[in-house]
Amino acid sequence: MSETIDHLNDLKEIRSLMERSSRFISLSGLSGVFAGLFALLGAGFAYILIEGLKSGKVWMSAEEVYLYLFMDAFIVLVLAIGAGLFFTIRQTKKKGLRIWDATSKRLVINMAVPLAVGGFFCLALLYYGLVGLIAPGTLIFYGLALLNGSNFTLKDIRNLAYCELVLGVLATVFIGYGILFWAIGFGILHIVYGVVMYFKYEK
Repeated sequence: MSETIDHLNDLKEIRSLMERSSRFISLSGLSGVFAGLFALLGAGFAYILIEGLKSGKVWMSAEEVYLYLFMDAFIVLVLAIGAGLFFTIRQTKKKGLRIWDATSKRLVINMAVPLAVGGFFCLALLYYGLVGLIAPGTLIFYGLALLNGSNFTLKDIRNLAYCELVLGVLATVFIGYGILFWAIGFGILHIVYGVVMYFKYEK
């Protein structure tokens, strides 16, 4: 009986080692929470700017509005990446793992391709004045990036990917509510996902 238990424990240990070698398991739920908070702040600024423009309280040309919105999105992106790196590095050190290895490289590459293509696609939409499709485009390509990356990290991220894709498709139907969908997808979903991951894997 004791030998059977020992064998089971050995199998569990082997499975754990294989999981660590094939998947990047150090993603921190707190990075998702902070990314979501930054996204909500950015969406709030964009909403105030656009509503001020509609009501005549803000006097700007279309080019100036696009510039401010681009800066807003860029700042949110930088802050979200910064928070993600900080909490992920902290989590990696806590687990005694390496932050940059073959698995993390595969994760980055598989996520970077859809994100890069999506970025160029959204710039093309902006160039041709199809601004209403930018929010759906970012959600869809981000969802595809998460789906691609889920093969090399925690499987739970796949559920977030599906939610982002569904929101992106819905945003193509309800064009006038892009900021709302953007806030839900990058803000609320990230916070919910981050909290769940934190209590599931870190608490």
